[in-house]
Amino acid sequence: MLGASLNKAFYYFKSRWQSSWNYSLWALLIFPLSPFLGAVTISFVSLITLVRQYRKISRRPLNWGFALLSVLLIMTAGVAHNKTEAFLGLFNLLPFFLVFAAHSTLIQTFAQLRQMAWILVISSMPVVIIGLGQLFLGWNLKFQFLWIVLAGTIRPGGNPPGRIASLFMHANTFAAYLAIVFILGLGLWLEQWRLGISKNSVPSRQLRVPFLFLTVAVITNFIALIFTSSRNGWVIAIFACLAYALYQGWRILVGGVAAIVSSTLLAAFAPSPVAEFFRQYVPAFFWARLNDEMYPNRPVALMRKTQWEFAWSLAQEHPLTGWGLRSFSALYKAQMHIPLGHPHNLFLMLSAETGFPSAFLFYGLLGWILITGVQLLRKSKCINRQDRLIFFSYLLAFVAWVLFNTVDVTLFELRLNALSWLILAAICGVVHRYNQQDRLESHLN
Repeated sequence: MLGASLNKAFYYFKSRWQSSWNYSLWALLIFPLSPFLGAVTISFVSLITLVRQYRKISRRPLNWGFALLSVLLIMTAGVAHNKTEAFLGLFNLLPFFLVFAAHSTLIQTFAQLRQMAWILVISSMPVVIIGLGQLFLGWNLKFQFLWIVLAGTIRPGGNPPGRIASLFMHANTFAAYLAIVFILGLGLWLEQWRLGISKNSVPSRQLRVPFLFLTVAVITNFIALIFTSSRNGWVIAIFACLAYALYQGWRILVGGVAAIVSSTLLAAFAPSPVAEFFRQYVPAFFWARLNDEMYPNRPVALMRKTQWEFAWSLAQEHPLTGWGLRSFSALYKAQMHIPLGHPHNLFLMLSAETGFPSAFLFYGLLGWILITGVQLLRKSKCINRQDRLIFFSYLLAFVAWVLFNTVDVTLFELRLNALSWLILAAICGVVHRYNQQDRLESHLN
């Protein structure tokens, strides 16, 4: 009797647990079109999970690190140059620490990683179609339904003009989103391709539709990424292709990509005779964007080098507490007389605005997540061969996010910020589960 009751209780909580994860998947599905509904749903799931799993969450050392970071950030806001702006800036970080803590407990299996990747690829398609229509068909629309529940603006010709942005505020933020989705979609495509050539695979008819959809999705995302004209996005996409090719052992593909990249770089930066030769074969759309000839005579204050130097000088002036979150824009405008939202480098921005102790703790926590993820990937005994590729894809997406934030800042875009923390949570959740499994097996042996 007691055993039957325990079984019923187990399956009840298991179903409730699964329903929470399903709500997160629904949130990711609607997030690109409705950031408000997506954010509310993910916040609700996070709060429910924090309440149900408080003891488990509070015992994880990584969460202690984010708790300490939260305290430091609140302290720096209390002594900030502009306290109101600094405390408002906390909302770009502290709530997402809670999202991370909750979902790193909620996500534990490779099946969940696949579900999340599939949802992200599927939800990207309407956004990409809107963006292509914006750029090539001149679509122009501003809609608002029930206040901000469903709202967005589609600017004809993109933002900036000539660069696809879709429902995102800027082409660069759209490029960051596309880069992550492209990486995860390419990982799923490679999985389906492996299944198709496997001797023990399921019948090909069961693989044909997913494989064709992923083929279309990956190509479409890549095309949209090209038309964002984001140099950061281009570099990350090429980096991802090389990483997958190396992972698969496709040396010919590595050589081909390296040749294309080298030709483009020579067309952009080589001395005149050499550059002119390669420019006969490389479209100006690429080399002129790389060397900035496409947008000449830009003010020095808009150059990333100028912004980085200014941010570094701010960090040196207040190394312990910084100037306060969201302070860079006002300080830069006062000095350079040009409005600028951020210094195009997340790590320099946090050093300048929160001080070195908070910034280094943040970098250390991110580094720890990456190191533990790579360590788990190297443990071939823990992970089945068919699961290694999807986990590698998430690690690659994490690295892409880090690389993008060295030349831009995605913190202020709600969808990108939430997506990056969910990817980190997915990595940590799987790592924690398999490390626990290792310890249990070692104890039993």
